Amino acid sequence: MAVPKRRNSKARGRLRRTHYVPIVPSLRKCRECGAPHLSHAICPVCGKYKSRMVIDYAKALRDKAEKEKEKKGGGA
Repeated sequence: MAVPKRRNSKARGRLRRTHYVPIVPSLRKCRECGAPHLSHAICPVCGKYKSRMVIDYAKALRDKAEKEKEKKGGGA
């Protein structure tokens, strides 16, 4: 079995660990609503990417409300 010949110093181990840095995601401000979002990603608030509507959150909420009404009305 392989055994280290000498003990590594604290400095050597710490130098190796200098590269273990957590990566903080870079946030950008949305052009439309000003909310922070990840770069190259859809804005979670307004649903736009590069000033184009990708996800219509208002429509999704309306559809969800309609489904809830149908569930309540159909089951009773």
